[in-house]
Amino acid sequence: MALFPQLKTERLILRAFDAADAADAARMAGCRDVASNTLRIPHPYSEEMARIWIASLASEFEKGESVTFAIALSGELIGAISLEITREFDRAELGYWIGKPYWGQGYATEAGHAVLAYGFGELGLNRIFAYHFSRNPASGRVMQKIGMTHEGHLRQHTKKWGVYEDEEIYGILKSDFVDSYEK
Repeated sequence: MALFPQLKTERLILRAFDAADAADAARMAGCRDVASNTLRIPHPYSEEMARIWIASLASEFEKGESVTFAIALSGELIGAISLEITREFDRAELGYWIGKPYWGQGYATEAGHAVLAYGFGELGLNRIFAYHFSRNPASGRVMQKIGMTHEGHLRQHTKKWGVYEDEEIYGILKSDFVDSYEK
């Protein structure tokens, strides 16, 4: 059984979720403004739903399918960040959410840098990509700040709460990431 990693940044600890995080995860991820900007978080989002999600994370990590970190600031849960891994292609999809009280303070960018380094270094990935709804340009700015390149605009690519949503796709290669840190 692989040991779940813990990543540290200047202000944050990225750690495994545990059952004690369920209430905070439900409260923050279940905020309508947070949930509306993600593809998979429903609204309302109950504590029981959060408990079930948290319970699934260890198995997904053990199978090498994904790694999902709780983002903690001074011990308090403020968000989540993950890599959904496709080992066949040595790539992963980056996903994240930050609780609304913590928006605009650089936490997603800080966590994103750490997770890219982990993905390219420890996991040996070649490519990491991410999507955001076109109506959420703040998420695109996070992707740009962590070195990702805008690769395209996907018209009505998904459907959230009965509305077809345009999405933007960003990506970064291991060589781009390494080159950006060597300069």
